[in-house]
Amino acid sequence: MSRDRTVYSSQKGRMCPHCGRPEKDCVCRKNPRAPRGDGIVRVKREVSGRRGKPVTTISGVPLPADELRDLAGELKRRCGSGGTAKDGVIEIQGDHRETVIPELESRGYTVKRAGG
Repeated sequence: MSRDRTVYSSQKGRMCPHCGRPEKDCVCRKNPRAPRGDGIVRVKREVSGRRGKPVTTISGVPLPADELRDLAGELKRRCGSGGTAKDGVIEIQGDHRETVIPELESRGYTVKRAGG
């Protein structure tokens, strides 16, 4: 049992609901401000659960949630398509792997084509 978590604090500010520490000092994996991963961005095409329509998914981008949404917006504009960013994954409608991979590599990410 860990005894270093805060039980009560009169400090103002947000506390991480998972580890009980202030958000800026959070060390747990569930904090969206502290992305984890192996440093490889994976780009793949999915059709399962989408009635046969292809979607390009981009996972493993080491960015906080707000910056991930900004990157998703830029990629959607580049592809001329719709999409979303949720749960740490960017989804772009359609098969845009050939457009997305060079764009991410130009931004300095290590990119791998995942799946088929």
